[in-house]
Amino acid sequence: MKRTKEEEIITCYHCGENCDGSIVFDQHQFCCDGCKTVYEILDENKLCDYYALNGQPGSSLKDITTTKRFAYLDDEQVKAQLINFSDGEKSTALFYIPKIHCSSCIYLLENLYKLNRGIKRSTIHFTNRTANITFDPQKISLRGVVELLASIGYEPQINLNHLEAKEKKGNLHSYYIKIGIAFFAFGNIMLFTFPEYLGIGLTPESPLRRFFNYINFLLSLPVMFYCAQEFFVSAWNALKRRSLNMDTPIALGISAMFIRSSYEVFSQTGSGYFDTLASLILLMLIGRFFQNKTFDTLSFERDYKSYFPVAVNVVVNGIENSTPLSKLKLKSRLLVRNQELIPADAILLTAAANIDYSFVTGEATPVSKKSGDLIYAGGKNSGNSIEVETVKDVSQSYLTRLWNDAVFDKDRVENISSLATKMSKLFTPVVIAVAIIATAYWWNKDIHKALNAFTSVLIISCPCALALSSPFTYGNIIRRLSGHKIYLKNATVIEQINKVNAVVFDKTGTLTNTNNASVEFEGTPLSAYELQLVKSLAFHSSHPLSKKICGLLKDTETITTTDFTEKEGSGIEGWVDENCVRIGSQKYLIGDRVSTEDFNTGFRSASKVYVGINGEVRG
Repeated sequence: MKRTKEEEIITCYHCGENCDGSIVFDQHQFCCDGCKTVYEILDENKLCDYYALNGQPGSSLKDITTTKRFAYLDDEQVKAQLINFSDGEKSTALFYIPKIHCSSCIYLLENLYKLNRGIKRSTIHFTNRTANITFDPQKISLRGVVELLASIGYEPQINLNHLEAKEKKGNLHSYYIKIGIAFFAFGNIMLFTFPEYLGIGLTPESPLRRFFNYINFLLSLPVMFYCAQEFFVSAWNALKRRSLNMDTPIALGISAMFIRSSYEVFSQTGSGYFDTLASLILLMLIGRFFQNKTFDTLSFERDYKSYFPVAVNVVVNGIENSTPLSKLKLKSRLLVRNQELIPADAILLTAAANIDYSFVTGEATPVSKKSGDLIYAGGKNSGNSIEVETVKDVSQSYLTRLWNDAVFDKDRVENISSLATKMSKLFTPVVIAVAIIATAYWWNKDIHKALNAFTSVLIISCPCALALSSPFTYGNIIRRLSGHKIYLKNATVIEQINKVNAVVFDKTGTLTNTNNASVEFEGTPLSAYELQLVKSLAFHSSHPLSKKICGLLKDTETITTTDFTEKEGSGIEGWVDENCVRIGSQKYLIGDRVSTEDFNTGFRSASKVYVGINGEVRG
């Protein structure tokens, strides 16, 4: 319990939320039967150390719903996508559990086998919030595992994107291979070049020296033509667009280094720079790996499938069946419970419903719908269970078209180049010009010195420091920002932020909390009938300010409204009982006969909603 000066606040022993103290068990108060049940389960299995490690470590189970929603996990196709390994006696599945947040969570989840003997082992990765669970499919099914996790407040997050993107997890695999090869080659080249560093007197004609040089050449081949491949590909793609990027001088530098080193080895005039070549490529690969690993860990580039359920509840002849979303057909009758997402455009069959479109529009206030209304995909049911009938496939729904709009195309060419790319556009021509001038100067005097000058300029000017600093710097910035819950789309945003000179906020009701706002009216007093007209029109708008007006007039009856129209960002208009009513901004009503300047006194910092009835602005 926590005390304040005014009153005593009772908090739930399991989750820490405020409660009225009406649910008591074992001398502890709980906010709901769900939290009490979890405590009973843990107490029965001697796992109450869960509460000793951290005070009130659990999450509230007030909103826990029927486990029928996990019936889709009995589908063989879904199970095949979720289970990583199974031999009939042992199965392994990896779950993402976002509610893992402390040592108590790790303790409970790693002791999961005590709650059900079908669980063999559970390993928790705290940073990634994942649980790798091994279970006996003969004693507990995949659905049973998920239901067990949900019953103790750790429901896994399972959605279409997780299932379909499972094969994409190896995007860093090539970096592991390249770094491994580069490290192996670098270590051995350094070993064979060791006599050069110590000044041990091996003559150029020494067979042992030539042997070491040839081995270094062979070791450098996979580093040059495989590990450094992405630098050449990137430089070539830039040249095809008639542009230069940071990889252009890098490709020139390592090419010059490799060619000159190979010439020295085979002409027996030196040992070359294979050690430097391998070390630079290794370090640049590590830098890029670090940056890509940072993005991969954040994983905030989602599509609409990340938010869609894996399965839906289809009603056939009055019987509810859980069906994978991939098998959902047109004209299907769906049962949508509270806080569940509607996956496809559908017609409402239930008498009324409140639909939360915040995922689609950003507006947090639910929209009222009546039987026969069209509900767009992405809407979330807020309230009692409803039934809908799909009128479009998932792939053809409004949300899918919106998400796939060309405006959000991630592969489009960015107009804003990075700082490193901008520098390379100037840096590369200057380097090449200096190399050519130095070669031209020595050409007629000493050809050998001229070639040395050309390759030396390209090798020394290779911008490896900048190439290393960019990924390490950006990767670290992205990691630090994510720790403060600031997620950037990509690294170029970091450079663009420097140019920001104005910030524009949109979406009233998302950034603005209207729950505690008060409403006052200033102007010509409205009669009870006129208040009916105002509420009747505002009732049909989903805008937070319209909802606030309706809340103020909650005891006022509504009248049938016809010809309702809404002009986004301006206002609404309609005919109520043969009266033309308009509600909106000053600009929207400026055409009326009465000036709106009379109503500005005392409301300079408030949101103003003007009311016009039959062409007259009333206040």
